[in-house]
Amino acid sequence: MARYLAWRVLQAIVVIFVVTLVVFVILHQLPGGPARGILGLQASEEQIKAFEHDQGLDQPLPIQYLHYLGRLVTGDLGESYQLNLRVGDLISSRLPKTLVLTVLSTLVALLVAIPLGVWQAVRRNKTTDYVLSAITLLMYSTPVFLLGFILLIAFALNWEIFPVQAPQATTLGGIFADPKALVLPVLTGAAATIAIFSRYLRSSVVDNLDEDYVRTARAKGASESRILREHVFRNSLTSVVAMLGYYLPVLFGGALVVEKLFNYPGMGLLFWNAAQTSDFPILLGVVLIISIATVVGSLLADVAQALIDPRTRRVKT
Repeated sequence: MARYLAWRVLQAIVVIFVVTLVVFVILHQLPGGPARGILGLQASEEQIKAFEHDQGLDQPLPIQYLHYLGRLVTGDLGESYQLNLRVGDLISSRLPKTLVLTVLSTLVALLVAIPLGVWQAVRRNKTTDYVLSAITLLMYSTPVFLLGFILLIAFALNWEIFPVQAPQATTLGGIFADPKALVLPVLTGAAATIAIFSRYLRSSVVDNLDEDYVRTARAKGASESRILREHVFRNSLTSVVAMLGYYLPVLFGGALVVEKLFNYPGMGLLFWNAAQTSDFPILLGVVLIISIATVVGSLLADVAQALIDPRTRRVKT
């Protein structure tokens, strides 16, 4: 296991390096560049050149990237062009709020998706299974922003049950102090996750119900509930754990859209505002965090699989 973990950590470092390189090059190839985005369309060429010289943007891209990597090694993500604040401080103040939204959405999704997937598998090929499959497929196929708009129009504008905006507090305590305003953002983030995990668990449970060990347990007189609880559920859960780790970057991406839609003061809203002003240090910092979340999620998923299922542990070590 230790050797496997070391190999995966090395892979993670390589992936993060490649992602930062690609994003760095793409952002610097955008029309106008950061100088035009910060100074505006009315800025003169002299002003643009002065800004680029002050920020080191007049140097060749390889040199700029090496300087960027050098700052990363020391934990320096640079300084925002627009806000004149350290990017690390901006992200550290917003990241906990994004984590709260992502964790709550994931918990709600799992609490609904797990029993729903098992129930569909037990009642497979029946009317309720077909209906729920159609509903989950529709939820999965609908973009996150459209789901959010539907919930917003239905429960905030028409029925006025929940607020239009998410909590606007600057601290986590303030966020939790307004739980009613968290409902719609959390449900929006959980909707697509419910669909994908319930479908995935249903397929896994159906496959396990057809295994020989289930037939043996039935032949010995074990009840269906005991078979599900002691045999099928645990074996089916390994695939869901793996899917959860690989789905982590998707959850973060969905959180970015949800934060913009409900004006939630997290990392996603920071990213959107930075994109509108070509604030490259913030954009690079947020992409770096998402990249780290991706590789860490994959690593944790593999470790969790190995702990839950000894068979995968033997294969990976």
